[in-house]
Amino acid sequence: MSQEDPYKIFVTHTFQEHEEYAQVFEYLEARDNFFYQNFSDPEVRLEGGGEEALQELIRQQIRPVEIVLFPAGIYGQNPRLIDFQLKVAQAFKKPIVTIKSFGGTQVLPRETEEVATDTIEWNDRVITDAIRRIGRGEDTAMWDVIEFDPDC
Repeated sequence: MSQEDPYKIFVTHTFQEHEEYAQVFEYLEARDNFFYQNFSDPEVRLEGGGEEALQELIRQQIRPVEIVLFPAGIYGQNPRLIDFQLKVAQAFKKPIVTIKSFGGTQVLPRETEEVATDTIEWNDRVITDAIRRIGRGEDTAMWDVIEFDPDC
Protein backbone atom coordinates (compact mmCIF):
# COMPACT_ATOMS: atom_id res chain seq x y z
CA MET A 1 0.00 0.00 0.00
CA SER A 2 1.29 3.40 -0.94
CA GLN A 3 0.15 6.91 -1.60
CA GLU A 4 -0.54 5.84 -5.18
CA ASP A 5 -2.74 2.93 -4.04
CA PRO A 6 -4.64 4.07 -0.93
CA TYR A 7 -7.19 1.90 0.85
CA LYS A 8 -10.70 2.79 -0.30
CA ILE A 9 -12.97 3.07 2.72
CA PHE A 10 -16.52 4.05 3.58
CA VAL A 11 -17.46 5.01 7.13
CA THR A 12 -21.15 4.77 7.98
CA HIS A 13 -22.74 8.12 8.71
CA THR A 14 -26.10 9.83 9.10
CA PHE A 15 -25.45 13.07 7.17
CA GLN A 16 -25.06 14.75 10.58
CA GLU A 17 -22.01 15.42 12.70
CA HIS A 18 -21.06 12.65 15.08
CA GLU A 19 -18.05 12.34 17.33
CA GLU A 20 -17.31 8.70 16.46
CA TYR A 21 -17.36 9.42 12.72
CA ALA A 22 -14.72 12.12 13.17
CA GLN A 23 -12.77 9.95 15.59
CA VAL A 24 -12.30 7.20 12.98
CA PHE A 25 -10.32 9.66 10.85
CA GLU A 26 -8.32 10.91 13.83
CA TYR A 27 -7.25 7.32 14.44
CA LEU A 28 -6.41 6.71 10.78
CA GLU A 29 -4.38 9.91 10.59
CA ALA A 30 -2.44 8.88 13.69
CA ARG A 31 -0.84 5.99 11.79
CA ASP A 32 2.38 6.73 9.91
CA ASN A 33 2.46 5.70 6.25
CA PHE A 34 -1.19 4.66 6.18
CA PHE A 35 -2.92 6.06 3.11
CA TYR A 36 -6.63 5.89 2.52
CA GLN A 37 -9.32 7.46 0.40
CA ASN A 38 -12.59 8.28 2.13
CA PHE A 39 -15.64 7.66 -0.06
CA SER A 40 -18.19 8.58 2.61
CA ASP A 41 -19.43 12.14 2.34
CA PRO A 42 -21.76 13.09 5.18
CA GLU A 43 -21.68 16.76 4.22
CA VAL A 44 -23.28 16.38 0.80
CA ARG A 45 -26.69 18.02 0.56
CA LEU A 46 -29.41 16.72 -1.69
CA GLU A 47 -31.60 19.19 -3.49
CA GLY A 48 -34.96 17.44 -3.69
CA GLY A 49 -35.33 13.84 -4.79
CA GLY A 50 -36.26 12.52 -1.37
CA GLU A 51 -35.42 9.10 -0.03
CA GLU A 52 -34.71 7.45 -3.39
CA ALA A 53 -32.07 10.08 -4.21
CA LEU A 54 -30.53 9.62 -0.76
CA GLN A 55 -30.38 5.86 -1.23
CA GLU A 56 -28.73 6.23 -4.64
CA LEU A 57 -26.17 8.61 -3.15
CA ILE A 58 -25.30 6.01 -0.52
CA ARG A 59 -24.96 3.32 -3.19
CA GLN A 60 -22.57 5.58 -5.14
CA GLN A 61 -20.47 6.14 -2.02
CA ILE A 62 -20.23 2.43 -1.14
CA ARG A 63 -19.84 0.89 -4.63
CA PRO A 64 -16.10 1.68 -5.17
CA VAL A 65 -14.79 0.87 -1.67
CA GLU A 66 -12.82 -2.08 -0.38
CA ILE A 67 -14.18 -2.02 3.16
CA VAL A 68 -16.94 -0.43 5.25
CA LEU A 69 -16.21 0.78 8.77
CA PHE A 70 -19.18 0.97 11.12
CA PRO A 71 -18.56 2.93 14.33
CA ALA A 72 -21.34 1.46 16.46
CA GLY A 73 -21.95 4.62 18.47
CA ILE A 74 -23.46 6.25 15.38
CA TYR A 75 -26.26 3.69 15.17
CA GLY A 76 -28.60 5.42 17.63
CA GLN A 77 -28.52 8.65 15.65
CA ASN A 78 -30.46 7.13 12.74
CA PRO A 79 -30.84 3.32 12.90
CA ARG A 80 -32.86 3.10 9.68
CA LEU A 81 -30.20 4.92 7.63
CA ILE A 82 -27.35 2.89 9.12
CA ASP A 83 -29.26 -0.36 8.48
CA PHE A 84 -29.66 0.70 4.85
CA GLN A 85 -25.93 1.42 4.50
CA LEU A 86 -25.08 -1.98 5.96
CA LYS A 87 -27.52 -3.70 3.59
CA VAL A 88 -25.99 -1.89 0.61
CA ALA A 89 -22.52 -2.98 1.74
CA GLN A 90 -23.75 -6.57 1.96
CA ALA A 91 -25.39 -6.34 -1.48
CA PHE A 92 -22.08 -5.13 -2.97
CA LYS A 93 -20.24 -7.85 -1.01
CA LYS A 94 -18.14 -5.33 0.89
CA PRO A 95 -16.66 -6.49 4.19
CA ILE A 96 -18.00 -4.63 7.21
CA VAL A 97 -15.89 -3.95 10.29
CA THR A 98 -17.81 -2.82 13.35
CA ILE A 99 -15.92 -0.61 15.77
CA LYS A 100 -17.46 -1.05 19.20
CA SER A 101 -19.03 2.09 20.61
CA PHE A 102 -16.54 4.30 22.36
CA GLY A 103 -16.69 3.23 25.97
CA GLY A 104 -18.72 0.15 25.03
CA THR A 105 -22.06 1.75 25.86
CA GLN A 106 -24.00 1.15 22.62
CA VAL A 107 -25.95 -2.11 22.35
CA LEU A 108 -26.66 -3.10 18.76
CA PRO A 109 -29.48 -5.27 17.43
CA ARG A 110 -28.31 -8.82 16.79
CA GLU A 111 -28.95 -8.50 13.03
CA THR A 112 -26.57 -5.55 12.90
CA GLU A 113 -23.88 -7.42 14.80
CA GLU A 114 -24.23 -10.47 12.54
CA VAL A 115 -23.42 -8.57 9.32
CA ALA A 116 -19.95 -7.64 10.55
CA THR A 117 -16.98 -9.49 9.16
CA ASP A 118 -15.18 -8.49 12.35
CA THR A 119 -15.83 -6.41 15.46
CA ILE A 120 -12.92 -4.44 16.88
CA GLU A 121 -12.02 -2.00 19.64
CA TRP A 122 -11.02 1.65 19.35
CA ASN A 123 -7.29 1.48 18.69
CA ASP A 124 -5.49 3.06 15.75
CA ARG A 125 -3.36 -0.01 15.06
CA VAL A 126 -6.30 -2.42 15.38
CA ILE A 127 -8.40 -0.33 12.98
CA THR A 128 -5.67 -0.04 10.33
CA ASP A 129 -4.78 -3.73 10.71
CA ALA A 130 -8.43 -4.64 10.12
CA ILE A 131 -8.50 -2.49 6.97
CA ARG A 132 -5.33 -4.15 5.68
CA ARG A 133 -6.33 -7.70 6.65
CA ILE A 134 -10.02 -7.66 5.75
CA GLY A 135 -10.04 -5.06 2.97
CA ARG A 136 -7.10 -6.46 1.00
CA GLY A 137 -6.15 -9.72 2.65
CA GLU A 138 -2.73 -8.41 3.63
CA ASP A 139 -0.66 -9.99 6.39
CA THR A 140 -0.67 -7.68 9.38
CA ALA A 141 1.62 -9.54 11.73
CA MET A 142 3.19 -6.69 13.65
CA TRP A 143 5.56 -6.83 16.54
CA ASP A 144 5.60 -4.40 19.39
CA VAL A 145 9.09 -3.30 20.29
CA ILE A 146 9.62 -2.93 23.99
CA GLU A 147 12.85 -1.39 25.11
CA PHE A 148 14.29 -2.39 28.46
CA ASP A 149 16.84 -0.47 30.44
CA PRO A 150 19.54 -3.05 31.25
CA ASP A 151 20.73 -0.94 34.19
CA CYS A 152 17.48 -1.39 36.15
